[in-house]
Parts: sequence; structure tokens; C-alpha cells
Amino acid sequence: MAKHVLSLEAPDTMNDCILRITDTSVYNTDNDIICPLLEVTLPGFNYPVQFDESVIAPGFMVNLTACDLEIQIDACGTTFNPLPDGIYILKYSVSPHEYVFVEYNHLRMTKALTMWQEALCELDLADCEPPANIKKKLRQLQDIKSYLDAAKAKVETCHEPKKGMELYNYAVKLLKKFECKSC
Repeated sequence: MAKHVLSLEAPDTMNDCILRITDTSVYNTDNDIICPLLEVTLPGFNYPVQFDESVIAPGFMVNLTACDLEIQIDACGTTFNPLPDGIYILKYSVSPHEYVFVEYNHLRMTKALTMWQEALCELDLADCEPPANIKKKLRQLQDIKSYLDAAKAKVETCHEPKKGMELYNYAVKLLKKFECKSC
């Protein structure tokens, strides 16, 4: 008997106030899709926020805000608070939920990537070979980006969230040190 092949994607976005989640599942047309349920656990939280068929349907694409994720209660719809960077646990299931589900760790790093891009903007680059001091800074930024990429791989692919967060925190520390003009 063919089954549903559930799958989610959470692409990196540079919008600090949304978490985009897309259903990339392949559904067996012979089986009904009953009671879809998306659960999102935020960094530092123990319990997920749940979204059912009133919000999601097969093939969904949702942009979740701080209000949707229940970490903002004031001025919803007019003010959009930034979402924290860190590991989000995403679980998607259909009935029977204990058998038909997928679960992912997603490392959101919008704040860190914004810091990295802002540091790139500060470099005086041209369409020629940069001077040694600029080349050194560019290499440092490339190394920091590699740490961010490694952090994402550790969390999402290698299933080593603790190691991934250590690498992420180290990269952010390097970015702060890089940005510090008077250190």
C-alpha cells in the first residue's frame, strides 16, 4: 500500500519577522489526507504552537509571525516583532499522527546573516584586486560565513543541534568582533 511522503521546507529568509514553512509532500491520491497538523516549537520553548486544517492544507505555504507563534500579543497585524534566531523544531503530520509524520530541526539565522551582509557592505570593494587589508577582512567574512553554513549543516543534516549552536554562537561572536570599530 502506497503512503504519503511528508516533507517540509523552511527556507532562509532575510525578513526578520516571518518564518516561512512550505509543504513539499507527495500525497498518495488513494489515501485521504485527514487532520493535517503543523507543530512549531520555538528556540528555548518546550511546547509547540499547533496549526490545524483551519490554517494549513496540503501544499500549504505559510508565513508565520511572532503573533502566530504566540510570542507577541500586542499590536498584532500592525507591528511585527522580529523572530529569534535559533533552532525551530518543525513537525508535520496527518492522521494517524503517531505514524504519518516528519520532524525537522531548522536553524534560523536571519539576524546573523543580516549582520554578515552589513559587514560586507562596509568593505570598500571594487572590480579589481583589493588591497591587502581589505583582502584580509574579506577572508575573515568568508570564514565566518563558513561557520554559519557549518552550523546549519550540523543542526539540519547531521542532527547535532548542540554542536550547531556552538558554531552559530562562535560565528556571531566573530561578527560582533569584526563590526567593533573601537575594540
